[in-house]
Amino acid sequence: MAQEEWILPAELFMDLDRAGPMPLYYQVATRLEAAIEKGDLPPGTRLESELALGARLGLSRPTVRRAIQELVDKGLLVRRRAIGTQVVQGRVTRGVELTSLYEDLQKSNQKPTTTVLLHEVIGADAAVATTLAAPLGSPVLHLKRLRLAGKTPIAVLENYLPGEFIDLGAEDLAKYGLYQLMRARGVTMSVARQTIGARRSTPAESEILTISRDAPVLTMHRTAYDNSGRAVEVGHHCYRPDLYSFEMTLVQK
Repeated sequence: MAQEEWILPAELFMDLDRAGPMPLYYQVATRLEAAIEKGDLPPGTRLESELALGARLGLSRPTVRRAIQELVDKGLLVRRRAIGTQVVQGRVTRGVELTSLYEDLQKSNQKPTTTVLLHEVIGADAAVATTLAAPLGSPVLHLKRLRLAGKTPIAVLENYLPGEFIDLGAEDLAKYGLYQLMRARGVTMSVARQTIGARRSTPAESEILTISRDAPVLTMHRTAYDNSGRAVEVGHHCYRPDLYSFEMTLVQK
């Protein structure tokens, strides 16, 4: 069922100064921002249309559109295809550490949920076999999952795991984080090599993440190793940049 639009209270805009030097779009944007920060507009709230809001406030549609865009640029609102304008879930900021997205969402007090999109045993191709130090064509578990914060899609996660993990069930992967399940089997991941980048979304990713076609996505490619130095995971992930970012500390050497 589609979420109902939130009709913004008129008193939120009662003191707009229509004759002063402060642009009206800026006044509207600051009041919306304050309402979001106070929690009056909770995450996931779907705002009424620009046309409807403008008509109620006696403002032009371009003025309202620019106000909304100000908050989209700040990462407080997001425009979602076929849904409209929503207050974003709390942004997930990930330190460059050996953690999983599931754990990051838990730490930021967001409820992680998972949809398993693909769960299959395949023969390792040359790239996967080389990375996992496995024979070419040997069985590996190929996974693709959609990770959500509540009901908001955050990332598409694709992984390849060595043959010892091919019995990991789809039901467990829908309930728990991958690293949780691996640690439950006695695997201690101690180090990883990863590359962070960006690209345009594929048509499938655009649909799954409910973003515009060819929208930018953050990418992360990771190979994780256990405490014996053995590769135990290859991951190719993409994230919505309006809801997710990487954070690191740089030091001079």
